Amino acid sequence: MKPTQHVTTLGQSLWLDNLSRSLIQDGVLARLIAEDGVSGVTSNPSIFQNALATSPYYANDLMRLKVSEPDAERRYEALVIPDIQAACDLLLPTYETTGGNDGYVSLEVAPRWAYDAPRTVEEAKRLSAAVNRRNLLIKVPGTPEGVSAFESLTTLGINVNVTLLFSVAQTETVFNAYIRGLTARARAGADVRHSKAVASLFLSRVDTLVDAQLTAMGTQEALSLRGKAAVAMAKTTYQRYLALFHGEPFAELKKQGARPQFLLWASTGVKNPDYHDLLYVEPLIGQETINTLPDKTLAALRDHGQTVLRVEAGIIEATAQLAELAQRGIDMDTVGNTLQDDGVKSFESAFQKLLLQTG
Repeated sequence: MKPTQHVTTLGQSLWLDNLSRSLIQDGVLARLIAEDGVSGVTSNPSIFQNALATSPYYANDLMRLKVSEPDAERRYEALVIPDIQAACDLLLPTYETTGGNDGYVSLEVAPRWAYDAPRTVEEAKRLSAAVNRRNLLIKVPGTPEGVSAFESLTTLGINVNVTLLFSVAQTETVFNAYIRGLTARARAGADVRHSKAVASLFLSRVDTLVDAQLTAMGTQEALSLRGKAAVAMAKTTYQRYLALFHGEPFAELKKQGARPQFLLWASTGVKNPDYHDLLYVEPLIGQETINTLPDKTLAALRDHGQTVLRVEAGIIEATAQLAELAQRGIDMDTVGNTLQDDGVKSFESAFQKLLLQTG
């Protein structure tokens, strides 16, 4: 059994952090599903920007759309929604065999609405209707306004991937919004059994920022903490997941058949070449989690991954590492807020470049 396949037997889903028409039409995604157990796909503006720049399969459609569709954003949607639909269709058997617990594809609301809750809700409803697939997740950011929109969408029965989370506090806020949204849905007499949401906690960017601060301090004690913040944060967040979704806060909803909001490990490609290439994979294998992997990281896992349940190991050490960071003046909540703002700007920049590509 390949390491990628073994991970799925341990209760963790592997999703591909990539999507393009080439992956679909060349049969690559189908092979990853069949041979590696890939059971979901995530996309974002940066991914689609790269897809349109590198795949030859968009040219004819783009030429046609430049004549027939004057709005750049609608041209972009007309190009990528068929890819989302095709990926959803490839993953539909996974969705059905898991009873709707897996097999999802994510499509992001335009980043410029990250700080506008009502517009995010409207855009999510519109995109959900346009794609018209049961196994679609609409991505909304974990900004305060995005969290408000997420709660509303959960109440409405629209399934969501909350993205751009960079701290324990941000993620716990999202968990609580999901519970509130489902509770409101149940009180309205609606079925909560088909609701699905994930919380995407970004990892490598956390270490990049924290490592820079530790390097600037220059002491041996500070330097010894480099490359540890993100995994410690993730392990701590998983403990909060267990406390909420396997504890009293979710107990009543669980009786009604509601699903927990799984943690999704995002930004799992290692940015520092000095670190192990599976730094954000091997230590975080755990039940009821998802790891969304770039192609290179998925290949590394397939080639030499050590696949054992480890997300609940080393909790005392992780707690101590976060405490040491705090003692050195590194506030992980501030780190998270900084990275979230930067992430929104980065996705908006990529989205604007996307629109230029379709112009």
